[in-house]
Amino acid sequence: MNVVLWVVASLLSLAFAVAGLTKLVQPKAKLASNMGWVEDFPDGGVKAIGALEVLAALGLILPAAFDIVPVVVPLAAVGLIAMMLGAAITHGRRDEQQMMVVNIVLLTLAAVVAWGRFGAYSFGG
Repeated sequence: MNVVLWVVASLLSLAFAVAGLTKLVQPKAKLASNMGWVEDFPDGGVKAIGALEVLAALGLILPAAFDIVPVVVPLAAVGLIAMMLGAAITHGRRDEQQMMVVNIVLLTLAAVVAWGRFGAYSFGG
């Protein structure tokens, strides 16, 4: 199960690092062509979401890899759960059901990491 948690955390980390960096480096107008939801948020809000995604991506891997405060791993996963819940609500309000499915899948994967790393497969001990 430890290997499964590492794989899931790594995939989530990669996905959120790419998504977050995209939001940080591209202008809002360019993002709007593929991410219509950005029209509902100020530029600073989109950049903040991107920064949180990058921080969560780092938090899923680096603390455990370097054995420095590894409790950050499940905390980062909980943060992603909250972000995906908010994203699903946003997409629901915009009637974007396909994106809601993606949000729920990512939320579920983050929940698996949080459950495993807070529980029997934590890095403590």
